[in-house]
Amino acid sequence: MPSPVSADRSSAQPPGRGSVEALITQARRLKGDVDAVRRDTRSDGADPEERWQRALCDLALHQLDDLDAHLAQLRDGPEPAAAAPGPPAPAGAPRGSLLSRVGSAEWNLLTDEASWSAELYQILGRDPAGPALTLDELPSLVPEEDRPKLAAMVTDCLVDGRPIDGEFRVVRPDARVRTVHMMGEPVLGPDGGTASMWAVLRDVSELRRSQRTVHESRDSLRHHRRRERTERRIATESRDAVPPHWHGSLRLPRQGPAALDLAARRLPASTGTSLGGHWCDALELPDGGTLLSVGDLTGRGVAVASGMATLLGAVHGMAMVGTAPGRLLGLLDRLLDATGQPALGGAVCCRYRPETRTLLWASAGHPAPLLLRDGTGRRLDAPAGNPLGTTANAVYPQARLALRPGDLLLLHTDALVPGHGEPAGVDRLLGLAPRLGTAGTARDTVAAIAEEFGGTARASDACVLVARVTD
Repeated sequence: MPSPVSADRSSAQPPGRGSVEALITQARRLKGDVDAVRRDTRSDGADPEERWQRALCDLALHQLDDLDAHLAQLRDGPEPAAAAPGPPAPAGAPRGSLLSRVGSAEWNLLTDEASWSAELYQILGRDPAGPALTLDELPSLVPEEDRPKLAAMVTDCLVDGRPIDGEFRVVRPDARVRTVHMMGEPVLGPDGGTASMWAVLRDVSELRRSQRTVHESRDSLRHHRRRERTERRIATESRDAVPPHWHGSLRLPRQGPAALDLAARRLPASTGTSLGGHWCDALELPDGGTLLSVGDLTGRGVAVASGMATLLGAVHGMAMVGTAPGRLLGLLDRLLDATGQPALGGAVCCRYRPETRTLLWASAGHPAPLLLRDGTGRRLDAPAGNPLGTTANAVYPQARLALRPGDLLLLHTDALVPGHGEPAGVDRLLGLAPRLGTAGTARDTVAAIAEEFGGTARASDACVLVARVTD
């Protein structure tokens, strides 16, 4: 029930019904469009970006609901003054009628009387049969910390003639706290003095709650993205702090009489997820031999990357003191159990002796090496070995293989050929044997494999290591 600013000024006439009706139609069309977007963003709430998008849609729908109700009230005009107040609306209804969230009041400064609309009684949870609170009594509904804000708004209006536009909280008799936005202005008497003050009070509790949800989900999304960037940086640094951080030919410090031409490549995941614990590695040993290994840890993220660094360091240390591949895997299994590191999905360790051109190797739940010879290829018969971390005191048998000059060994992690069972993936690799056999160097061989599999969509990183016997 807004009053004119001056007692001798007539009220503005309402806008034409047709123009308001057109605005209502537009608002309702927007509501339908936004609601369709909101339905498309439904999820289990695990994705911070989807939570933020859904919160934005909820906020937009809330504001469009209010706009629709405002326009309808503008079109239909105020309710008759004699309308019965009716029972208070539920305090927690998120999108009830606008009439349950917008009320009006006028305080007469000459008679110290107050007049409230029925809707204001509902908002404040007051008995409509009781008297309206005066300006002196109104602060009794307001929490102590919000009272200075209310007092400043009322003083600016009554003393300086400034319009009221601000928010404060009220505590209803049922102990529910609501946020109220009050807009109003002074009403001047014939002598130019302030005779009364009128205001429209709107319950914006649900609107503010929606806005807080948007802010919180946005902050959560920013935190999630910062954490992802930090994890990727740390995981990358952890991965690159240990071998292999090379992508072309690997040159060992010394070459034995029957040297190996080595090359390796890491094929990154296509999903942009956190780095995993996949590795391929070559290490020259004190006796002139070479240790070749591939493996992968289950999971992704900082813990997995650091766990991979720890395990690969242990592999290096044990190999340098002459530990055979089978014994090395058994000790690695015990290390996982003792340190609580993430379970290792699988690993292959091979020890090559150049003086005899023999390969001693063992496997722990990992694809066996492939041998390419004279344009054909086969998978080596894998000694039985459980994945590391699955069996206490596991024993890993070894196999021995005599190699010839020109032989090519191919070690890879299982993510190299995603979407296939292991036999199908191996068959695809072995089908490349004629092409790989004529590739020339190990680096050329790795490049051919990367060309074949590099464009494949994969959920995690993959590694491939090629060793060619040169003499």
